[in-house]
Amino acid sequence: MGFSKGQLLERLQAQQIKFSQYEHPVVMTVEAQAKYVGHIKGGLSKNLFLKDKKHRFYIVSALADTTVDLKVLSQRLGLGKGAVRMAPEEAVGEILEVPLGCVTPFALVNESAKHVSLLLDQALHIQDLEKFLKSVGRMVAYVDLEANPCVGKDQPPDLAALVPSVNTDVMEKTASLKIDSKPVSATAKASKVSKKEIMTNSFADPEKFIQEIVEKASAIVLSEMKDQNIKQQHGDGEQLVSSHLKKNLSLELKNLATMFKNTAYTEGFVAGTHCPAKKK
Repeated sequence: MGFSKGQLLERLQAQQIKFSQYEHPVVMTVEAQAKYVGHIKGGLSKNLFLKDKKHRFYIVSALADTTVDLKVLSQRLGLGKGAVRMAPEEAVGEILEVPLGCVTPFALVNESAKHVSLLLDQALHIQDLEKFLKSVGRMVAYVDLEANPCVGKDQPPDLAALVPSVNTDVMEKTASLKIDSKPVSATAKASKVSKKEIMTNSFADPEKFIQEIVEKASAIVLSEMKDQNIKQQHGDGEQLVSSHLKKNLSLELKNLATMFKNTAYTEGFVAGTHCPAKKK
């Protein structure tokens, strides 16, 4: 479960972040929002929850009158034209753990949203917002969202550093979500790994592949060890930790093995096929 409204407010108070609270119904557009809070001093904002073709998610937070061209943004991120689009409605609850109409940078407090990248409008320099984001381990990146710089061989994408890494847990959760009414298959996506992508990961190098498995296993173990709630809420904490480790580690190994297999296929190797050595 994600943070409730009450828990979020308590966190802001604990960090001595000043805020004013206004209650209004859930709204889906800036125009609808303005009917309830348009009279309040300050600028209205809009928050776009986006997804690219590799199951990476982004929140773009901007002033209401800032123009955000998704095609231009895709190119600036180094993803090509049309690579980012609005995330499916199901992903709002699955990834951000907030209701529809409640997408804001504050949703990044939830653990499930740790791999979501945040792009802030350069006009949104709010000190207390920065304080909150830094408290949840977030890099604060301000962007001129209306800029349209040239992107080419000699001019690399200016926002490429803000593209999050592909996370296998997120891919597993969102494999069945739909974009433009077409189901997205994680297996199908994984099978289309390009040679260029292979060179940037460890799946073509067995030594690095094993190292990645060990690192992931270590991270899972440390995560379970730090979870003090297990001992507090359950009498048989050791058995529960063991169960969690088996489940999480099995999922990680399954994802890594699938990527390793797909990489081998892309390189020309096919399971079950014997290729005799070439005669000299």
